[in-house]
Amino acid sequence: MSAEVIESRATATPVLPPLQIGRHTIESPVVLAPMAGITNRAFRRLCREYGSAGSQAGGANGASSLYVNEMVTSRALVERTPETMRLISHGPEEHPRSVQLYSVDPVTAGLAARMLVTEDRADHIDLNFGCPVPKVTRKGGGAALPWKTELFRGIVSAVVREAHPYNVPVTVKMRIGIDAEHTTYLDAGRIAEGEGAAAVALHGRTASQAYSGQADWSAIARLKEAVTTVPVLGNGDIWSAEDALEMVRRTGCDGVVVGRGCLGRPWLFTDLAAAFAGTTSRVQPGLREVTDTLRRHTAYLVDFYDGDELRACRDIRKHIAWYLKGFPAGSTVRNQLALVDSLQALDDLIGTMDLQAPWPGDPAEGQRGRAGSPRVVALPENWLSSRELNEAQRAQIAQAELSVSGG
Repeated sequence: MSAEVIESRATATPVLPPLQIGRHTIESPVVLAPMAGITNRAFRRLCREYGSAGSQAGGANGASSLYVNEMVTSRALVERTPETMRLISHGPEEHPRSVQLYSVDPVTAGLAARMLVTEDRADHIDLNFGCPVPKVTRKGGGAALPWKTELFRGIVSAVVREAHPYNVPVTVKMRIGIDAEHTTYLDAGRIAEGEGAAAVALHGRTASQAYSGQADWSAIARLKEAVTTVPVLGNGDIWSAEDALEMVRRTGCDGVVVGRGCLGRPWLFTDLAAAFAGTTSRVQPGLREVTDTLRRHTAYLVDFYDGDELRACRDIRKHIAWYLKGFPAGSTVRNQLALVDSLQALDDLIGTMDLQAPWPGDPAEGQRGRAGSPRVVALPENWLSSRELNEAQRAQIAQAELSVSGG
C-alpha cells in the first residue's frame, strides 16, 4: 500500500463506524460472502491480506473485515466427512474464524453448532438461507426455507442456543424470498432478530432471479427499518468500493457483503477499507501484480490441499478468466492457463505474458461471475400452499441434507 493511501487515511472521516457482530469488532464493515468452491482457506487468506493492508494503514485495531468460509452442510459436519473438515479449517492467523452452515433440520443444525463451539472450531457461525441452487431449494433448503416460518425459527433458535454459552455470535444470510409473489425477508429478519441472531444480511434478489437482473437495494432499506436492534448488512451488485458506498447511502445498512465482485480481484478489500475510512485511494494493479497474486493464490491452494499441486491447479483454473479480465492476454495463453497442472507450468505461462501491461481501466471493472437468467424455483411438492410444514414435507426435508453437497 502506498504512502499516499496511508497519509490520506490518517486525515479522513470514516463513512461508517466499525461493525459489531456479537463480541467481534469488524473495523471495516465488510463481509466476504461465502461462495461454494471459492471462499476456502486459500482465498480467504488472500482477501484478508489485502483487507488488512487497507485497515492497518488507517490504524485499525480490530479485524479488518469478516471472511466467511464456503457453506458446509450440518449433517456432513456432524458426520465429520473428511472434505467437510477440510472446508472448515482455518489458518492460525484467522480471527474471527467464521463458518457458514446449511441445514433444513433444527436438531442437526444444533448438533453441528454444538460441535463447532465445544471443540473451539469457530468464533462466528453464519446460517445459509439464501442459496438459490435448484438441488438445494428442491429439498426445501436455502432461499426456499424461510417460507416455512416455524422451521426457520427452529433452526435459528437451535443454533443460537448452542452457540450463546460460548459467546459465539450467529448471523443469518437470506434473500428477498422465493419470487416476487412469495417474499419472506421481513418476517425472517424479525424472527432472526427475536431469536438472538447477532446480524442479518440480505441479498437483494429472490431465488427466482438467481444472479440475474439488478439487486433491489430498496428491500435492504426496508429490512433496515424493520430490524432495529442488530446490524443489517446489504448484498448484491457491489462491483467496486463506490458501489458499496452508494448502497450504504441509499439503504442505511450497517455494512456490506461482497461476493462475485471480488472474484479475481481480492484487492477489492483494500479499496473497501479505504472507502469506508473516507478516502478515494484505490488499487489499480498492472499485469505483473495481478499475475503475482494469481501465483500466490495457487500456492495457498497447494497448502490447502496438503501439497497436492495438481488439485490446486485444477482449482485455480476457474479463477484465471476473472484475474485476467480486461488485460491483453491472448486466447492461446488463456486456454493454456485453463489447463495448467503444476506451479512450474503456471510460472512458465506467466513468463510469456507482457507483464508491463498497466491496469486496463473500465474493461477490468464491472460484473464478474455468472449472471444467469430468471427461472421457476424448484420446490418440494405443495411447498407454497402453506407457511407450515405438512407431514410429507417433514419426511422429505429429513432427507435433504444427505443429498446436498458442500461437505
